[in-house]
Amino acid sequence: MPGGVKYRGRTAGMRVEAAAVMLSQTPIFTIHAELGEIRHFGQTPYGERRVIDILGGRIEGPRLKGRILPGADWQIVRPDGVTDLQARYAIETDRGTRILVTSDGLRHGPPEVIAALARGDQVDPARYYFRTLMRFETADPTLTWLNRILALGTGVREKLAVRLDVYEVV
Repeated sequence: MPGGVKYRGRTAGMRVEAAAVMLSQTPIFTIHAELGEIRHFGQTPYGERRVIDILGGRIEGPRLKGRILPGADWQIVRPDGVTDLQARYAIETDRGTRILVTSDGLRHGPPEVIAALARGDQVDPARYYFRTLMRFETADPTLTWLNRILALGTGVREKLAVRLDVYEVV
């Protein structure tokens, strides 16, 4: 179609059609990461700095199963209330191979919702925005597909855990 968006050999007449195929239809895996308590570092010129240790957890999916190795989530709570997330950790697959994970995201919502999350209350994830862009690095030849993708995680914050449904950006 003239003026359409070409995507994977097809031409879509509307931008909405192209956007509809930007992510895998189902999560490629789900991450459940166990977290430590928030360590506060105070108000810096960039915002309130804090670090949350990633203690462990599990990853489950049709192509990948394993455990989360320790890491950390370095956060800045910006003056506009948005939390800027930068997590670095590793996955050890059930076969014993390792994958490095880089995750950069944002979480925000109405002040009362963010306050409820901070208290550890269970909050409907539809009431706040929690997304993270993920990249992977591995030497395992059977998992090199991870080295060549970007992924988008949609998150749920729990009292001492985070759950991410991870979709491949196609």
